[in-house]
Parts: sequence; C-alpha cells; structure tokens
Amino acid sequence: MKKQTEQILRNEKIFIGLEDSKKTWKLCVRSGDMIVAETTMPAQYEALRNYLNNKFPECQIQVIYEAGFGGFELHDQLVADGWECVVTPPHTVTEEKCQRKKNDRIDCRRLAKNLENGDYHECFVPDKELREDRQISRTYGQVNEDIKRTCNRIRRMLEFHGLDKDLPAGIWTSAMYTRVKKHLGELELSNSLRFSFNMMFRELEHLRQMKKDILLQLGELAKSNRYKESVELLMSAPGIGKLTAIRLVLEWGDISRFGRKEDFASFLGMVPSDYSSGEQEHQGHITKQGNRDVRSWLIECSWVAIRFDPVLLDKFRRVLRHCGNKKKAIVAVARKLALRLRRILLSREQYVIGVVE
Repeated sequence: MKKQTEQILRNEKIFIGLEDSKKTWKLCVRSGDMIVAETTMPAQYEALRNYLNNKFPECQIQVIYEAGFGGFELHDQLVADGWECVVTPPHTVTEEKCQRKKNDRIDCRRLAKNLENGDYHECFVPDKELREDRQISRTYGQVNEDIKRTCNRIRRMLEFHGLDKDLPAGIWTSAMYTRVKKHLGELELSNSLRFSFNMMFRELEHLRQMKKDILLQLGELAKSNRYKESVELLMSAPGIGKLTAIRLVLEWGDISRFGRKEDFASFLGMVPSDYSSGEQEHQGHITKQGNRDVRSWLIECSWVAIRFDPVLLDKFRRVLRHCGNKKKAIVAVARKLALRLRRILLSREQYVIGVVE
C-alpha cells in the first residue's frame, strides 16, 4: 500500500488542509478530486517536513491553514522549504449550510477541498520585521487597557470602603489619581488598607512608565528608514499625529495590495452589511471586520479633521441631514478619510485640503 501511494502521488499536485492546535496537527491530503491520505502528527514542524518529504516526493505541494494563535511562523517555514502556503481568515472559510458537525477532521477536510477548488480568501502575510515592529504598537494598546483596569480597581476600592465622598463624580482624568493618592495620604487608614492602595498605585506608576518607554520606541520606529516617509505622508493629513501615523503604517503594511478603494474599505470593515435576496434589498450596519482599533483611531482623527478640511465637514453634514445620527455621519467621514490616506500612500504625495464647490 505504501508503494502504491508513492507511485500514484509522484509528480502530482497535492492539496493539504491543516487544522492546527497546540499539541497536534491534523492533515487531510487531496489530489485529483479525492482524499488520498489523512493523518495526525505532533505540532512540530520537523514532523510535518519529514511527512511531506517521505510521502509525497517530487510533488507540487500546497498547504492551507486558518490564521490563529500560531501566527505566521508555520507559513514562513513552509515557504522557506519551497512549498506553497495559504493562510486563510477563519471567518471566510466556506462550508455547507446544513453542516451540524464540527471537529478537527471535518475542518481539515473542508480546508483541503476549498484549497483544491480555489474557493478561499488569503490573508496578507507581513514579513517578520513588520510583524515584530507591529507588536510594539499592540503592546502599547495592551498597556493602555491595563492602566484603565488598574484605575478602575482603585476607584472601586475607594467606593467599597466609603472613601470617595470628597472626590468629584464623573470621568476621572489621569491627574485625578494623583489627587486621590494625596487625599489618601491625609486620611487615617489601617495598615492593611494603606498597603492595598500602595500596591495599586505602585502598579499604576509602573504601567505609566511602561507606556512612556513604548511611546519612545514607537517614536524611534517612526524615524526609521522603512517607515519615515509613510509616517510623514500620513501626518500631512488633518487629525493624524505621529503616534496614529506609525500605528496605521504598522497595521496596514503594504497598502498597494488593495487594487481598489472598495477592497480597502472592506478590509477596514467600513462597508455596509448586505442582507438582500431577490427583489428585497436591505443594507445594515458596517461589517466591522478587520481591526476594530484601527477603526476607532480613524473615527477619533475624523472628529479633528472635520474642523480643518471643508470637504470632510461637508460630508459629515450631508450624512447627518440624511440619517440624523452623528455616529453614522462620523463613520462615513472616517471611511472617506481612510480612502484619502490610501491614495496619498500610493501616490507618495502629501494630503491636500479639499475645497467644497
């Protein structure tokens, strides 16, 4: 049986669906519109390499797997060894409407079939340097979230122990926590309670110092040869500062891969969802696919940009008159701003303030 398999698959096109997990990989191998092999192996690249070399010599091999916790390291290893690899977004993998079963075996079979039929969407795989530089931006976002959580813990502790009576209600700024620390220093607290507050404030100070260090590193990246020109182009647009510019450059990568502006808007999740059938047409809210942080940055920048660009302000007012909703109007402005940013990155020309005719 082993000889027969090698003889049949020699010099053939091989399509492999790989379902990955932390401990094991499950593979389904297709060739000639049929399943020719299925196997499970340890989640180690060396085991996969040996399997492909031994079982499918001189074959043209193409592998597909879903983007997930493992990132793009497997893709890099397969490509380095001369095999083709497709990383597909999990939410775009097609399957039968009547499917009521899901397990790794079914998933890898579906992936292999989609790969053989050409029915798949492909992730953009950034190079290793860009992925590692992008991690700094994402670490910045994580540290910001940790700061918010620590601040909320301090506030809840104040409320729980009835120490918030003399403090203002509403949103607390960063300066407010300095005032709170001073306020607690003037109160008579038990050793246990003072110790708990000291631990919280120590953590907050540590996180703030981390944030400063990350900002410095992002500033260095913005001045590097690879990103400097793109950052300066984005900063020529109203509402875009250095921090937002470098983070957008890191998240978007090679913008030229979007041949049409509609593709870019779809990538950002800023196109309306569509639930139409026959003569019935219905468009809903934006799809919100892609990175939600990028959308929030664009929306924040748009609130500033409409104060400086008459065309964007006109867009905001027209959408607002039509729908009466400021949130929808500013999202429309953010989409328009994003498409303009794409254009200046492609043309390598600075942003030009529009004129309303």
